Amino acid sequence: MIDDNAAEITIEDIKNAVKEYQPNANLTIIQEAYDLAYAAHFNQKRASGEHYIIHPLHVAAILTQMHIDEVTIAAAILHDVVEDTTYTLEEMKNKFGEEVALLIDGVTKLNKIHFKSKEMQQSENYRKMFLAMAKDIRVIMIKLADRLHNMRTLKYVSAEKQKRIARETIEIYAPLANRLGISNIKWELEDLCFRYLYPEEYYDLVEKVQQKRQERQKFIDNSIKEMSKEIKDANIKAEIQGRAKHFYSIWRKMKRDNKDISEIYDLSAVRVLVSTVHECYTVLGLIHNIWKPIPGRFKDYIAMPKSNGYQSLHTTVIAANGYPLEIQIRTFQMHQVSEYGIAAHWKYKESGKSIDANNAYDQKLSWLRQLISLQKELSDPDEYVEALKVDIFSDEVFVFTPKGDVIGLPKGSNPIDFAYRIHTDIGNHCVGATVNGKIVPLEYKLHNGDIVSVISTPQNNGPSPDWLNIVASSETRTKIRQWFKRQKREENIDSGMALVEKEIKHLGYDPKKLLKDNRLDIVAQKMNIQNSNDLLASLGYGGITVNGVISRLIELYKKDLKDITPSDISEMLEQIKPQGEKKKGSHGILVDGESGFLVHLSRCCNPIPGDPIIGYITRGRGVSIHRADCPNVLNADNDLSRVVDVSWDVGLDKTYTVTIDIICNDHPGVLTELLAIPSESKINIHSVAARPNRKNKTSTIAMSLDVRSMSQAEVIMSKFRRNKDVFRVARALGRMKEMKED
Repeated sequence: MIDDNAAEITIEDIKNAVKEYQPNANLTIIQEAYDLAYAAHFNQKRASGEHYIIHPLHVAAILTQMHIDEVTIAAAILHDVVEDTTYTLEEMKNKFGEEVALLIDGVTKLNKIHFKSKEMQQSENYRKMFLAMAKDIRVIMIKLADRLHNMRTLKYVSAEKQKRIARETIEIYAPLANRLGISNIKWELEDLCFRYLYPEEYYDLVEKVQQKRQERQKFIDNSIKEMSKEIKDANIKAEIQGRAKHFYSIWRKMKRDNKDISEIYDLSAVRVLVSTVHECYTVLGLIHNIWKPIPGRFKDYIAMPKSNGYQSLHTTVIAANGYPLEIQIRTFQMHQVSEYGIAAHWKYKESGKSIDANNAYDQKLSWLRQLISLQKELSDPDEYVEALKVDIFSDEVFVFTPKGDVIGLPKGSNPIDFAYRIHTDIGNHCVGATVNGKIVPLEYKLHNGDIVSVISTPQNNGPSPDWLNIVASSETRTKIRQWFKRQKREENIDSGMALVEKEIKHLGYDPKKLLKDNRLDIVAQKMNIQNSNDLLASLGYGGITVNGVISRLIELYKKDLKDITPSDISEMLEQIKPQGEKKKGSHGILVDGESGFLVHLSRCCNPIPGDPIIGYITRGRGVSIHRADCPNVLNADNDLSRVVDVSWDVGLDKTYTVTIDIICNDHPGVLTELLAIPSESKINIHSVAARPNRKNKTSTIAMSLDVRSMSQAEVIMSKFRRNKDVFRVARALGRMKEMKED
């Protein structure tokens, strides 16, 4: 067995480990993979200063502990070659075969494709990895080993990167290891994430746990001794182990129960391993004969295994000195599954095959098929990842059908989720449900052990749109949307258009202007939707959100504003340019780089020196000056070609009115404290208006101040933010209105 925490691991260590558990393995492919990886990474070093080849060797070492086949070991050694060197995937395929190339591609990030944001790139990387994982589960085995070694060496990167990687690991990779039943990787990932995300709490907990280590160990040793005698007298051969609980699980329990470490007694547990299931239950009876069990703390995961295949009996008893003791009882085979999860089941000669619904082993991985159906329905990568977190990584609730079949659902599920899990048609025609023999509302949240029966009728017209807001499973939500998509296309198109127009008006824009020039078709193409009707239908049945469509329409609209020709602007400026001697504008504004134009500052957004500004040529009143982000300019009903470049002519000794919105706690004395801030800086308060919100006990204060520049306004805003009762401080743009003044 390789110690994968050791500093030095050689390729010979890897080959010897593989040969030990797989004597007929093809070690040549492992050696050839190492030779190529060593040469490819020769000039590369990790953040620790070590040669890069150390990393893939450690990844391979972690996988040998799970007895993974030689093809996967070779792919693990090569897993960064395509991503970080000049080698291509096609070259990997030609040299090592399609199987190895598929595994390498599955863990290779999409670094060479341009994305609008890092978040979108990361979401697409997840999407790519999960889909590859659905084709070959070994992809995620490599990725988990890769992430584990990266977490072990995280101390060599910046603090900001430590937190980002740890957050991603605790949200995606640790839950994924748990779903696959690989508990030894799951626990280590969680403890490492805990260390970097909450360092103070981590080291404080470690110190407190160590302080009582000897006392705890003595308690465990005595308990094991007492159990061993009873089990031996019953002629059962058993292996009994003491097990210290992991720091992250202790910390979560402290947070959940709002307890201090001194109030947590079961910091250790005992595990009993026997040969047969019958012996598991016999040992359980013997233990309950020695100590009294705590009611409600017994779980039978042998009769009802977890969805990741985990099986064990769990009980907590009051042992010596009145301390609680948690005991797990399982067979040796069950223990292998609990430690290595899916790897304990893996058949190396059949590895790499797609999921087969007829295979009993693959039934345990049925949730992987959800990945395929989800990606077909959810084109937005962010929405896809969020759906995975809900359906694949969340806690589960196990309920029964009237025939006794066990159905696993995401925690928070209701009878609608249950109905759709049984069959899509049952869900579509569901009108009610009974739980444990009693009629319940459809939004009733199911609990472990509930016996659920669905009441359905073919006469039902189909699901209600309200169901989309109350179901817990994204799989259910997808099936409901599919029904609306098929059944009510024309109605959905009309509903979608109504939603678009309503939101456009709500934002103060003119629907006719935003929707002209086939902009909806352009938006549809940007969202990978065939045409505008399909886009509107998707909006109508809830497949996409209206915000994403509107933001793209506004983006196109603003882009068109920039396409005004210089000749258009020059001609308009000549019409309002004053004749005779030029004078500085009364507000310190240059129009198209020149002074002397008649200008006035718009009251809707109150621009001040330092703000980016834009000019709008008015009828008879010269140029109206607005902040560049003022929607009133962009939504004016007049000719858009009247927008003109303007800038500040610094040096004038003037004051400008700026309105600042402050959201703060609503209790006596807060307004007095806030009013004192501009007064102390000798800044005149033009006006103050406060609007309380009784629901959340906050207040919104609109304070207008006379300042000389944007920098002075920023200083005052910064001082407002330092007040302990203030939540948010921002410039106010004013209410949307038609530009009648212009």
